[in-house]
Amino acid sequence: MKRAGADEAVDQTENSSQEGGESQGVRSVQRALDILALLTETQPTVSISDIVKETGLAKTTVIRLAQTLEQNGLLWATPKGYMAGPGLWRWAHLAKQSWELPAETKQLMRELGDRQRETVNLYVLRDIYRVCVAQQESPQSLRHVVRVGDELPLWAGASSKVLLRDASAALLTRIARSSPYGVEHVSALQASVAETAEQGFAFSHGEREAGLSAVAVPIVSSTGTVVAALSLSGPTVRFPDDRISEFVDDLKSVAARMAERGFAHPFAG
Repeated sequence: MKRAGADEAVDQTENSSQEGGESQGVRSVQRALDILALLTETQPTVSISDIVKETGLAKTTVIRLAQTLEQNGLLWATPKGYMAGPGLWRWAHLAKQSWELPAETKQLMRELGDRQRETVNLYVLRDIYRVCVAQQESPQSLRHVVRVGDELPLWAGASSKVLLRDASAALLTRIARSSPYGVEHVSALQASVAETAEQGFAFSHGEREAGLSAVAVPIVSSTGTVVAALSLSGPTVRFPDDRISEFVDDLKSVAARMAERGFAHPFAG
């Protein structure tokens, strides 16, 4: 009996050690990703002091992580600090290949943008965010532009209401908690999602950004699941009621044509 108890104690110690190691490993990975996330178009280079200030990590930890990222080609040291490393090119190329839209889908988006003269966006759901995976910019000088790859909140916006059609109550609660309105916003989310599901489209005026409007419809897979949201967006002044009706009809037509062709894409299921 004593031996069995000792063995159990050893097993528990080993499991605890393994779990601790895994937790530490995950934390290190997250810290490394946080460092890479500091690099942006407006800040293509970051110094050690910048990283320490932004992450709150100890300087020794930052140096160790930066050196590891550099050794793996994800960062590149310059006299001004660290910039994106050449190793990221391979991942960027892989991502581009994986997420490249079929030529026919891109053509449909171009034609839609040419007809309606507003920005066309394609969004997919990722956790509590919507991610822009494709865009056709409006030809007009005053236009709405979201960069491909940008993550936007799901607590507001026409595309969000479309993407959340099949969302669970738990997900809606998490989204509400992330909003400026707190968990009480969940009832408003549920109401807008239900209304969108019933009418088959959604529109928004200044919900996320003043002066910006959008109209969105779902792209539905053969199994009936919403796989993406197709939208038109631009200045609110160009989105009166009569135009919204026209936008909806055109969006639905294009979304149906995309769905008919199988919408071959990684996120289409």
